[in-house]
Amino acid sequence: MGGGGKYFTVTVTRKELVVAEVPMQEHWLPLSNLDLLLPPIDVSVFFCYKKPHQNANGGDDFTFGSMPGVLRKALAQALVSYYPFAGEVVSNSVGEPELLCNNRGVDFMEAYADAKLHDLSLYNPDDSIEGKLVPKKQHGVLCVQVTELKCGGVVVGCTFDHRIADAYSANMFLVSWAEMALCKPLSVVPSFRRSLLNTRRPGSYDPSLDEMYVLISALPPPRAPQPGGADPFISRIYYVTAEQLSLLQTLASTSKGNFYKRTKLESFSAFLWKMVAASAVMENDNKKICKMGIVVDGRRRLSSGDEDKSAVMASYFGNVLSIPFGEKMIDELKEKPLSWVADAVHEYLEGAVTKEHFLGLIDWVEAHRPEPALAKIYCSGSSDGPAFVVSSGQRFPVSKVDFGWGRPALGSFHFPWGGEAGYVMPMPSPARDGDWVVYMHLLKGQIEFIETEGAHVFRPVTSEYLNLIN
Repeated sequence: MGGGGKYFTVTVTRKELVVAEVPMQEHWLPLSNLDLLLPPIDVSVFFCYKKPHQNANGGDDFTFGSMPGVLRKALAQALVSYYPFAGEVVSNSVGEPELLCNNRGVDFMEAYADAKLHDLSLYNPDDSIEGKLVPKKQHGVLCVQVTELKCGGVVVGCTFDHRIADAYSANMFLVSWAEMALCKPLSVVPSFRRSLLNTRRPGSYDPSLDEMYVLISALPPPRAPQPGGADPFISRIYYVTAEQLSLLQTLASTSKGNFYKRTKLESFSAFLWKMVAASAVMENDNKKICKMGIVVDGRRRLSSGDEDKSAVMASYFGNVLSIPFGEKMIDELKEKPLSWVADAVHEYLEGAVTKEHFLGLIDWVEAHRPEPALAKIYCSGSSDGPAFVVSSGQRFPVSKVDFGWGRPALGSFHFPWGGEAGYVMPMPSPARDGDWVVYMHLLKGQIEFIETEGAHVFRPVTSEYLNLIN
C-alpha cells in the first residue's frame, strides 16, 4: 500500500476567500427543527484524481497551475445558488444557531504534497487524509483545499458544518460545482424553503421518539478515563465487491425457507452488526447489548402522496434525517443467522420510513425548544455494550464530480466525529460498477476483528484497486 501516510508532508502555498460571484442582500436564514438536532460537528469529503490524460497535441488538457483557477471560478458561480455555504453560523437571542447569509465566503487553499497518488495509504485515512488532504475549518460554513500530488494527480477536499447540510445536500452542491466548471447549467437548483418542515398545529409525536432522541441536559456526565486507556476509535476505508454484496443479500433474505427481499443496505448492516457484536471478547460481554442506528433520509417520506411537494423536497437543502436504532443482546447477534439479524434491521427501520415519523420528529423538536437535543445513538457507546451508526451514501455522486480532468479514482467522506458511537458510510465505487467503498470509524479492536474475520468482505482500498478506473 505504500508508505504515503504520516511520512509525507503537505505545504499550503496559497490561501484566499472565494465569495459568490453575484452576492445577494444580507439576510438571516433560520435552521429548521431537523437542523437543530445536529451538534456543531464538521464533515469532510475528498476526491482523488489521477494526472489528466494528454490531449491530441501531446500536451496536458490541465496542469495543476490551471486547476485551482477552474475550481475557484466555478465555486464563485455555484455559491450564487448555494449561498448558505458562503455564510456564517451565529447564535440568536435564545441561543439557537442561525445562518447569517452575508457572503463572508469560503476559505480556499492550494497545497502541495510530496507524495504520489499510488503511494498514499488511502486505506488508512487517519494517516493519509486527516490533517493533510482535507482542511480543518476555522471560519464560516465551508472550506476547500486543492492539493497537487508529486505524480501530477490532485486531491480536492472539503469540510462543511453538518448543521447546515446533510450528505444529500452536500451531494447536490458538489455536482453543481462540477457542472459550473464544465460550463453546464445546474441540473438541480437548491430550495431553502423552511416552511416545508413547519410544525403542525397542534403538534403531536409518538412517545417512541423519546427513546430515539435525548435533550443535551439529560445526558450523563462524561465517563472517567478507563485504567490503561480506552480502546481508541480509528478510521479505515475498504471496498466490498458487487459479488459479496449480492451474496450477503441472498443470505439475509432467506429465512426459514422463505424469501423476504432485503435491501443491500439492510443486508450489509446486518452483517456488520453481527461482526461488531462478535468482536466483543471481554468476560460477560455476551450478556451486554449492541446498538446499531441507520440514517434515514426523509425527503421522499415527507412528500409521500404529494407530487408537487415531491419535486421541491427533492431539491431541499438542509438536514432531513432521522437515526432510528435497534438493540439486541450480543450473544443473540453472534449466534443467530444473518437473516434473523436482517429481519431485526428491517423491523426497526419500518417505523422510521414513514411521513408520520418525520412530521412527529419536527413536532418533538418544537415541543422541547430552545433546549438542544440530539440522536441518542450519537452518545450510546457505553458500558452496556458497543454502538455504531450506518449512513447510506448510495446516492453519493462520485462519478459526477468531474471538474474537467476526469472522474475521481476515489471519493469518500471522512467523519471521525468524536462521539461515543462508531460511524460507517458505504458509497458506490467509481472503480467498478456495483462495488462499494466503505468508510469506517470504529474502535480499534472492532476494526482488527473485522479485518481478521471479515476479510473476505472488507478489502483495504489499494492503489491496485484504484487502477481499475480509466
